[in-house]
Amino acid sequence: MECSVKWVDGVSFLASTGSGHFLTMEGAPTDGGQNRGPRPMELILVGAGGCASFDVVLILQRGRQAITGCEAKLVAERAETDPKVFTKIHYHFVVTGKNLKPEAVERAIRLSAEKYCSASIMLGKTAEITHDFEIVEA
Repeated sequence: MECSVKWVDGVSFLASTGSGHFLTMEGAPTDGGQNRGPRPMELILVGAGGCASFDVVLILQRGRQAITGCEAKLVAERAETDPKVFTKIHYHFVVTGKNLKPEAVERAIRLSAEKYCSASIMLGKTAEITHDFEIVEA
């Protein structure tokens, strides 16, 4: 895996990924940013949510659960002093499907958290990570 991050101006950077995608990142307006892109720490949180969601969907599909939707809503707290690492992250999964078994959803989330989601497991080295979920009948 590789990427490139190029300074554009001020606190704005252009990132290119090894898979050929581009995105703009920018510091907060308090740091001189103009809100032209997400903050780098937001992208870390988004990556963790994407990684965990990918796992949950795949595990439920492989378990023959009739999943039709999955949304992960993450809320994080950061340390007040530098380095301002994440100290708490809460994942709330909203899983939609037909006759989904709560124990299957809980298992999928647990497996992601404990075994498969590299991003969450890495962030768990500095942050207390919690999860909950709700099931919506399709």
